[in-house]
Amino acid sequence: MTDTTKTSQTPAAASLNRRNFVKTTAAVAAASAFAKPLLAHAAGSDELKIGFVGCGGRGTGAALQALKAYPGNTLWAMGDLFPERIASSQAGINDELAGMDEDEGSGTAWRDKMQVSDDRKFIGFDAYKAVIDSGVDGVILTTFPQFRPAQIAYAVAAGKHVFAEKPVAVDAAGIRAVLAASEAAKQRNLAMQIGFCWRYHNAMRAGFDQLASGAIGDVTTVHTTYHAGTLPKRPRQAEWSDMEFQLRNWWHFTWLSGDHIVEQAIHSVDRMAWAMGDQTPTKVTCLGGRQARTGPEHGNVYDHFAGVYEYADGRRAFHTCRQMDGCPSDNSDYVYGTNGSAYINGWTPNNIETKNLDGQRTWNFKGRPEDMYQTEHNELWASIREGNPINDAERGCNSNLMAIMGRMAAYTGQVVTWDQAMNSEENLTPDRYGIDVAPPPPTVAIPGQTKFV
Repeated sequence: MTDTTKTSQTPAAASLNRRNFVKTTAAVAAASAFAKPLLAHAAGSDELKIGFVGCGGRGTGAALQALKAYPGNTLWAMGDLFPERIASSQAGINDELAGMDEDEGSGTAWRDKMQVSDDRKFIGFDAYKAVIDSGVDGVILTTFPQFRPAQIAYAVAAGKHVFAEKPVAVDAAGIRAVLAASEAAKQRNLAMQIGFCWRYHNAMRAGFDQLASGAIGDVTTVHTTYHAGTLPKRPRQAEWSDMEFQLRNWWHFTWLSGDHIVEQAIHSVDRMAWAMGDQTPTKVTCLGGRQARTGPEHGNVYDHFAGVYEYADGRRAFHTCRQMDGCPSDNSDYVYGTNGSAYINGWTPNNIETKNLDGQRTWNFKGRPEDMYQTEHNELWASIREGNPINDAERGCNSNLMAIMGRMAAYTGQVVTWDQAMNSEENLTPDRYGIDVAPPPPTVAIPGQTKFV
């Protein structure tokens, strides 16, 4: 990071309060009501300038995939809470683009797609505003999930296309804000794609097409799993404030991540929704707890969940997830129908098959698995150029709320209905953000004592 790097605010000074968040979401509603439809990028024009907020590994990958999606895409601005993440991300992108030039013998064609000058690197909690206001056509939002609703709302109000990683929110207040932004985006002809990447995997699509076409009859029940190990933890450094400590270990704190059923296992919850025809459940009962996590770096999240989702037609679907070391891993979807069953493996997605009631295989995927992340961006940026931008935010919000209501049910020990979850007054957003502001205390929920809000 050079001395000329521009900061919208330094991390120590930056703050954003809850009132400003409410004002931002209200601005989206106003834009939806009064603005004429807007096509932020004319179909057929060549250049699309992309902003990038949240410069971690997934965000860096998304930025590269967006650049590879179309020759006219350029990276124009970057923002993050921490300057070293911008420097590392930019170096990684430059190295990748340089390698592509060497492989193709194309001079500097790919390297030219990185156009982030030092005065378009922004640091702080409100860096996203500076990136969005820097002259970009679209923005990639890959920061911590807590910040996503305000960032999405601001981008749509500014007339920008949006790619937002999952989850888009950690609570129902955030879900409602993103749904409002989605409606505004539709009226302004803006793209709003949510990063449920498996929906863009060719093998997954083929498998779920089999289910939709009746290959196993009517789907009667689904069990999805995400059994994995513990995510990394970062020991406390003397110079870190309490806020920075939590930010550096964000996936272990509910207010930042939503807990791992919302942040990680949400992919399996989304595939449950996919298998059930994207119908929303009426209620959920969920068990959960914290047995294997110790130490302050593990914050206040649980390490296991087991949810039972019930539907209006009487069907039930099941989801289990855990983050425990030394236990068997599984990321599979087990789907059962009136005429057979299907097995879908999330970590080896070419391992997808259907069977009849006698256990004989009736179909399996035989193609070559493609890069779902690249397909995701290929389709997004193509839809923008063609003037028919993708907007899958409502579906994404529904899957997101399914995961949130599972956490609510586990934390409280109560049955939680869809309507209760959607109208919940729980809001995990602090009164204000700031690197020296005290973060929410990492209180571990106790079922039967923790109250539903």
